[in-house]
Amino acid sequence: MTTVTGPRPRVALIGDHGKSPAHARLDGFRAELEVDTVWVPTDTITGPASFDGFDGLWVVPGSPYENKDGVLAAVRHARENGIPYLGTCGGFQHALIEYARSVAGLTDADDVQYDPEAATPLIVPLSCCLAGEQAPLLLTAGSRLSAVYDGAERSTETYHCKYGLNAEFVELLTGAGVLFSGWDEEGAPRAAEVPGHPFFIGTLFQPELVSGPGRIHRLITAFTAEVSARAAVAV
Repeated sequence: MTTVTGPRPRVALIGDHGKSPAHARLDGFRAELEVDTVWVPTDTITGPASFDGFDGLWVVPGSPYENKDGVLAAVRHARENGIPYLGTCGGFQHALIEYARSVAGLTDADDVQYDPEAATPLIVPLSCCLAGEQAPLLLTAGSRLSAVYDGAERSTETYHCKYGLNAEFVELLTGAGVLFSGWDEEGAPRAAEVPGHPFFIGTLFQPELVSGPGRIHRLITAFTAEVSARAAVAV
């Protein structure tokens, strides 16, 4: 008896390859993932059709991107269509920008890396640079991210970033439906998700940096498992 299997689930790696140390690390282990991964340079994104055939979208580190609007289109496509989404570092920042613009009414929300004079500076320099740093992560009880860590209250994660969410907008985004599911010890948000979505998580930390052949970060494993589950239902 011959078992017929369909094509493996596909994940778009959205980013400008080579702009972040995370990219080389990702290339080193992505062949071990239970999904096929395809690099999608941001300057090739023309709209939702650019994501046809993908079962999951992962916006990888490397902000500012060559095509900010393309990245925001990817975030919105995943959010509105129930497509599993993982955003790491820049993917976290741009998920918040997209949500702020599309849902929270901050239509001019921006990252000061693109516009230093932004009227609504949502993403701003961190008070303490986290480039190459490890730091504690406090997890929000009951969140999807906490479930990824088997209900743990805290973890230690690796960062490589200089920008994060402007604290002035935490309350507004929370009121608009964002669940901040990871925090540093001073109460600054380090992860966010969209409740009710099958899988929509953004983290300022970079799980790629501590992953390698034979040791994939649990957040990446959880994401690819959700991608596979969605693809199986769609067959």
